[in-house]
Amino acid sequence: MNPSSISELLAQNGDREFLVTEEGSYTYAEIHELSRRFATLLRKHGVQQKDHIAILAGNHASFIVSWFGAALAGAIAATLNNQLLAEGLRYTISQSDSRLIVGDREWIESSYHDLNEEQKLLPLIKIESEASFFEMLLDYEPGEETMLPMTEPLAILYTSGTTGLPKGVMNSQIAYWRSGWQAAKLLELTPEDRLMVFLPMFHVNPQMMGTMSCMCAGATMLLRPKFSASKFFEDAERLGATGCTYVGTILSILVNRYKDEQKNHGIRFCFGAGAPTGVWRTVEERFGIQVLEVYGMTELGGWTSSNSRNESRFGSCGKVREDIELKVQDEDGVEVPVGVNGEIVGRPIEPYSILSGYWNKPDKMVESCNNLWFHSGDRGHFDEDGFLYYQGRIKELIRRGGEMFSPIELEASLIHMNGVLDCAFVGVPDPIMDEEIKAVVVANSEITPQMIVDFLKGQFPKYMMPRYIELVREIPKTANEKIQRERLKSVEFPVVDLGK
Repeated sequence: MNPSSISELLAQNGDREFLVTEEGSYTYAEIHELSRRFATLLRKHGVQQKDHIAILAGNHASFIVSWFGAALAGAIAATLNNQLLAEGLRYTISQSDSRLIVGDREWIESSYHDLNEEQKLLPLIKIESEASFFEMLLDYEPGEETMLPMTEPLAILYTSGTTGLPKGVMNSQIAYWRSGWQAAKLLELTPEDRLMVFLPMFHVNPQMMGTMSCMCAGATMLLRPKFSASKFFEDAERLGATGCTYVGTILSILVNRYKDEQKNHGIRFCFGAGAPTGVWRTVEERFGIQVLEVYGMTELGGWTSSNSRNESRFGSCGKVREDIELKVQDEDGVEVPVGVNGEIVGRPIEPYSILSGYWNKPDKMVESCNNLWFHSGDRGHFDEDGFLYYQGRIKELIRRGGEMFSPIELEASLIHMNGVLDCAFVGVPDPIMDEEIKAVVVANSEITPQMIVDFLKGQFPKYMMPRYIELVREIPKTANEKIQRERLKSVEFPVVDLGK
């Protein structure tokens, strides 16, 4: 099947309901027309084909219209993290070569002052509210569509930058379509489905796994301003949600908040990554929601393997998409046997299924590719039936006394300790053991460091027991909910040293 453009998907779904937000409901045709009007507005500002525009806005229909409108004008949207401040904000706007900024009122009030003087000279299109933005667009005629070829980027998304500066990932319109089409098939989406999305729209999850899967199926996206544990099931019932996307932290929060069954809703499945196995099982049993865990990254088509509605294996990331090839290799690039951990590498079977490159950083693309494979930096293995198991980032592995293991194993266990709300484990440098282990814990009750160690004893060998414990109010994470482990490696007060 030939890939369909954004314009074709909007046109073919016509009067079907596409988007439901806090402020309104919009059909595919209405979003199409508004996007064409926005394209005219961009041209009035002098935006030309292949120009980049920066979008810094929250989860509302205006974001979608700005993103699609840029594409219809032949421009490319850099969908930037609207929570960035100071140097991080200035860097992404500068590095993306954006020549115009689209910002909503919240971003303008909180962050616009952090721009440098040169960036403040860029044209700024303000989104006061969804309604006023769309009313303003009525002053502009729906313009002629001058979209770039589908092999050109539909957006530039910046990696979270847990180490080093963020990289701008360029994914083509074909990559977006393939991701959405494969997800729609896997999820068995129909026009009657209503997918609830609450992760920030600058993230690959709501863009590829949410927006594009709905568009390829003609389904409805329920775009929430943000994740709310207290309103999750209430919103699902009120809006008629049949599914949602997730990251693992969200499921853990729901499990910790709702101790009793919550099945008075219509959600059949959730689609995402990072669900600890204990949380996964609890979500299915307590809430009646099938967890469809994926393996994915922004560079590799958004998501690359997944469990499906009819074929799932507990604890795995499912089977690989038919348009992408994945293997697990050792340090020398040799494929390892089934059941053996190594680095997950990927390449497209169908053209343009994965990233086209990193914007203005060709050297980083060269670093990531070796022997015609894109190297993910992730560790995992396949089982005998082709199910993939993710074992964490290679650089996040802890090496203590010659033993190497993933912090995810410890985190997945400790999160089930009564009173623990969140946790992270990191390796800290040690002159004798190479690394010692530090546990960073968020708790809602009186938990002592020794209680944490006692809980882990009997589940893990002695070499995996933490020496250092720190009780904190919050685990530092990126906007994409990845733990910022480098920020946790201090062993100064108030860290408790339990000794060797």
